Amino acid sequence: MAGDYFRRAAAEFVGVFALVFVGGGSLIYGDVTGAALAHGLVIAVMVSAVGHISGGHINPAVTFGFFVTRRITVRLAAVYWVAQLTAAIAGAALLAWVLPTQIQNGINLGAPAVYTQITSGQGVVIEAVLTFFLVWVVFATAADARGAFKQIAGLAIGFTITLDVLFAGKLTGGMMNPARAFDPQLVGNHWTNWWVWYLGPLAGGAVAAVLYELLYLRPTPAPVGPPEIELEEPAPGEAAAE
Repeated sequence: MAGDYFRRAAAEFVGVFALVFVGGGSLIYGDVTGAALAHGLVIAVMVSAVGHISGGHINPAVTFGFFVTRRITVRLAAVYWVAQLTAAIAGAALLAWVLPTQIQNGINLGAPAVYTQITSGQGVVIEAVLTFFLVWVVFATAADARGAFKQIAGLAIGFTITLDVLFAGKLTGGMMNPARAFDPQLVGNHWTNWWVWYLGPLAGGAVAAVLYELLYLRPTPAPVGPPEIELEEPAPGEAAAE
């Protein structure tokens, strides 16, 4: 069991590390489209690569959604969260080491910020709604056995990340992921409005997970009423009685 936890945690570590290193580094170009594609592509690739090992959460908010719907145990959720946050710190630390100081200061190591013309409360709502979309797609493509679409789950999830960042890249950074926000905040000491990228994603992810679970993954209750009476069909060659 411990070995299985280690293998799953290692898969989550690599996925989050790639997201932080590539996603954060992509911000040096100052282009929202490029950042959206970088984040979406790295998630699509990593979910496809490790989905069969750990489920490809690569996000504490996704793990929280699986936890509140009792699809993973509290112990496994804790293992995932430790792996995800540790990987985030490692990715940000390496990014800080390889990037020149001037570039680091220009992008704050990829730390998110709330756009000056919206409030932090509005930022929480934006992050919650975007994470709702993300976790809804995760449950529909990866958790729902009827959906497909496990073979294309990584692609669908990556596309969702891309469209979310395209919308919110200039508003909140479009994080949808506490680990992605935590790394530059800790390594670069950028904590302004820090709670936006924890409360929003965790709340939005939990709502999406619970709603999808209740609507589509819980057994459908049997209809209430008298049982239907099945009429016997006459045997082959036998005329029905009049």
